[in-house]
Amino acid sequence: MTASEALTQERVQQLVALGARLGDLLPVLLVTERLNRMRAVLRGQDSCDVLIVSALVNIRWATGFTGSAGLLVVPVDGQSMFITDSRYQERAEDELTAAGCDARIEIRSSVAEQQARLLELIPAAARVGVEADHLAWSAARAYESLLEGREVVPTSNVVENLRRTKDEAEIARLARAAAIADEALLVTMGLLAQGPTEVEFARALDTAMVDLGADGISFETIIASGPNASRPHHDPGHRVICPGDLVICDFGALVDGYHSDMTRTVCVGTPTVDQSHHLDVVRAAQQAGVDVLAPGIDTRLVDGACRVVIDGAGWGSYFTHGTGHGIGLVIHEAPWVGRTSTATLAAGDVVTVEPGVYLPGASGVRIEDSLVVTAQGHVRLTNAPKHLLV
Repeated sequence: MTASEALTQERVQQLVALGARLGDLLPVLLVTERLNRMRAVLRGQDSCDVLIVSALVNIRWATGFTGSAGLLVVPVDGQSMFITDSRYQERAEDELTAAGCDARIEIRSSVAEQQARLLELIPAAARVGVEADHLAWSAARAYESLLEGREVVPTSNVVENLRRTKDEAEIARLARAAAIADEALLVTMGLLAQGPTEVEFARALDTAMVDLGADGISFETIIASGPNASRPHHDPGHRVICPGDLVICDFGALVDGYHSDMTRTVCVGTPTVDQSHHLDVVRAAQQAGVDVLAPGIDTRLVDGACRVVIDGAGWGSYFTHGTGHGIGLVIHEAPWVGRTSTATLAAGDVVTVEPGVYLPGASGVRIEDSLVVTAQGHVRLTNAPKHLLV
């Protein structure tokens, strides 16, 4: 049985329940087999003999290292090596050991010494893969110069494609981050009736997430009230939130490197008939997209299910962005959920479903959940109510 096949509906529900118990310890995050999985991909592609991993998020996934400087050298055959500087000697030793990573740690204090060691590690006739998606043009040229005589091979998404499928420990962390965000909204939402500014409420929400156990926030919190809610990525400002406003709250918590992402639209006071219709349409569209989520489903079908509802209300031109994206160590990652997406959902994917309708100069509504695709269907990570009045 593969790891993704083991992610049954029942098992994922257990992991989500664990994450929701904010005081409970999370399972140990082990990376023991990840380097072997990378080697298997490299063998299958047969494009390079060794891969230099330079993107820090990919290094973290593969080794457990959380510092800000390092290179991971992964040969198709043989032991991997992690090169960093003396600032991180103890951290690298502690984190790689705790994560079960067997890469050999090489400490070199200067860039020149690190480059010299890199040349010693890589055979003269090797085909050397580099992460093309993460290198600036100047950095790519620098690798070509440094590795003169070796063939430099641009690679794409070697690690990202492996990162996409989440294991049990990752799902537990994503669930904890989502549960913290859920609770933070519930404990702060009443402030909206007291006339705060957008930025004041954003700060209160951010503080609540940290107080509840988050390591930080996933991204800059979006609080968009009244006419500002017509802007999908509005920066919170000094507008006072007033009775009668619809308020888009888009935010997330960070737990052990893993992100959550959710949106709720709150009505301050009793909604008007028009506001109720607006909210009902987006809630129905969001649920239609969620209902489609299952392994083997083309992500365009999820996007399309949301758009059918919004188109039917006559607001198709006011749903101006994609329906969702993957989340994990990065807040926006594969798989993508949109009209032009090419992904097929698989067990272990964690994605958002977040349709919205934005009426320029008037108001906006967006509803977003994060969900785990299981072997049988899906499980929600975000569980805050969607009918929110203050």
